[in-house]
Amino acid sequence: MPIDLRDMAAPLDAAALSRLLPHRPRLLALGEPTHGEDALLHLRNTLFRQLVEQHGYRTIALETDCLAGRLVDAYVTSGTGTLDAALEHGFSHGWGASAANRDLVRWMRAYNARAEEEGRPAAGRLRFAGFDGPLEITHAASPRPSLTALHAHLAAHLDPALLPCTAGELDTLLGEDDRWTEPAAMTDPARSCGSSAEAARLRLLADDLTALLDQQEPHLRAAALPGERETVRLHARTAIGLLRHHHAMADPSPARMSRLCAQRDLMMAENLLALTARGPVLAHAQNAHFQRPKSSMRMWQGPVEWWSAGALVSARLGEEYAFLATAVGTLRHQGVGTPPPDTVEGLLYAQLPEERHLVDARRLAAALGDPPPAPRTSPWFGYAPLDPAHLPHLDGLVLLKDVPES
Repeated sequence: MPIDLRDMAAPLDAAALSRLLPHRPRLLALGEPTHGEDALLHLRNTLFRQLVEQHGYRTIALETDCLAGRLVDAYVTSGTGTLDAALEHGFSHGWGASAANRDLVRWMRAYNARAEEEGRPAAGRLRFAGFDGPLEITHAASPRPSLTALHAHLAAHLDPALLPCTAGELDTLLGEDDRWTEPAAMTDPARSCGSSAEAARLRLLADDLTALLDQQEPHLRAAALPGERETVRLHARTAIGLLRHHHAMADPSPARMSRLCAQRDLMMAENLLALTARGPVLAHAQNAHFQRPKSSMRMWQGPVEWWSAGALVSARLGEEYAFLATAVGTLRHQGVGTPPPDTVEGLLYAQLPEERHLVDARRLAAALGDPPPAPRTSPWFGYAPLDPAHLPHLDGLVLLKDVPES
């Protein structure tokens, strides 16, 4: 029986989103099926502007290094540095070169500059955040910056006798940063320092320092400068997360890659949950990082399974978490042509006339019935088609019919 999509889809904008969702979510996650396509990022930018202007969103969080992202936030909030420097040093994975990311950062800074001129409260300014760990495909960062920042904060405000170590002891245990960032450790656990005696001691110290941060919260909250508490909490999460990640990199067991994927998404989830304390957040990342069903893939070590950041956040926030997955019709410059008509993408592509659409995913899933259609196959490893079995777990589905070359 043919499916009529006219009453379950609308051109994508914030008004259509507010009609689809029963209330404004505290964390709205917008996924993408591939990285590096500016058309998808421009779609994100447009939606964020509408959410800011119409629905009170003030923070955007991207799948990029949480520590480096502070440089972008400093530029956006107060004009510290330059736009070029924020893009070059504030994004990981080379994403500062994206024209769409440049447009986003420039617009956020201009919005805040107008707010300053008009004397609007600082609480209403736009904020930028990375929510990924300081991780690249080839390596993980040294825990040094976060551990030393956490220790320095505590040492500046507390009796030194309360601290479990000195700065000098931390420095000795950390050693040379090259031992932490060794690229060969990604595929060879024997090349990782994550199981060394020094790493084990550092994991205990990171836990002790974070516990001290919690124990002394009343005093530290009163003593810290504005914004300082948020930053030191970020450093505490990152120090513990990186040390766990390095420990998993040294694991020679078949569970190694599952542990690494799970740890990365746990770091993402903890950062996202912390950001929601500011107010509603729009987050943007690859679809797989936001999905509610368990994630899986096949790697050189065999099948890998883990819970995504979205699954973890959804378990904590419940209805305060909403996920919009994005599907595409064509990516012709990557060899992805018109989708077959027996796929979800093919059905949407054939029936929806506008270039950008918001689809009621749960109604679509019900109309398709059980079992769902087979997934679309991908001729390019960088593009992950929609999994039709995930439709009932989405709060909405965004379709971009044709993705032009950036």
